[in-house]
Amino acid sequence: MKALICEAFGPIENLQLKDMPSPQPGPGQLVVQMKSAGVNFPDALMVQGKYQVKPPFPFSPGGEIAGVVKAVGTGVTRFSVGDRVMALTSTGGFAQECLTEEARTLPLPQGMDFDTGAALMLTYCTSLHALKDVGDLRPGETLVVLGAAGGVGVSAIEIGKAMGASVIAAASSEDKLAVCRQVGADETINYSTENLKDRINELTGGKGADQVYDPVGGAYTEQALRATAWRGKLLVIGFAAGEIPRIPLNLALLRERQILGVYWGDSTKHDPEGHQANLRQLEAWFVEGKIKPLVSERFPLERAREAIELIANRGVKGKIVVVND
Repeated sequence: MKALICEAFGPIENLQLKDMPSPQPGPGQLVVQMKSAGVNFPDALMVQGKYQVKPPFPFSPGGEIAGVVKAVGTGVTRFSVGDRVMALTSTGGFAQECLTEEARTLPLPQGMDFDTGAALMLTYCTSLHALKDVGDLRPGETLVVLGAAGGVGVSAIEIGKAMGASVIAAASSEDKLAVCRQVGADETINYSTENLKDRINELTGGKGADQVYDPVGGAYTEQALRATAWRGKLLVIGFAAGEIPRIPLNLALLRERQILGVYWGDSTKHDPEGHQANLRQLEAWFVEGKIKPLVSERFPLERAREAIELIANRGVKGKIVVVND
């Protein structure tokens, strides 16, 4: 089978499409013929050695897939060969065949195509965990989403609206903000031309935001934190801007603000039942039409490296997927 392979941490351009042995399922494992794989910012960080998880070499990036079960290992009871599934893989997704765990695999919901299944789990699970489990977002609260046109940003807009919040989307260009309005944002801020803190305060009548969802980091974090309400919450998702901000802690003291870390991957180990409940909630919202991943581009497997470069350069609106047609 063919797979995009990382043999050493380094530039994304070093990744190569190679012929590799087909994976064999062990106990509790499945081999899935990949039909579509979601591309996420951690993929770009991982192959450069900049992510908190550093897999052994060689490995294929790609943490979420949708496809058809090709083989099952001993002890697997919920799936059979030929089943349509979506799965979290951590690595291995950008390959024609991928090994995954039964516990991290779900049936593809009726009416959901492979691209949507591959684009749903990582970003939407991250956002639901952040807004529900960590932030405890309540109906009527104001949520500000930074980097709002990217995969996690779009998911945060849709989930925020599904939870009854008023959503202000912030992004760096007018075409990105158009995407945010398309998926339901109530207000938008172009933080390349507008002062983020001042506009948040203006749009909230001086009260400030109840929650800020921040996958960007850099200079925007402190601006947004300064525009939070009494006991407002900053949800730290990631640092797509490439800079981890240094926040003056007096900003937390003032207004009793809270700075809350979000690490969805580890949360699934600490609270597997809560993770399963979140998956069921996402499936219900999909069926109700409240959420639907915005897949903006499809790349064939032989162009998977190009897809990773695109997301590393923050040139993605919604989600992009790698497909094995």
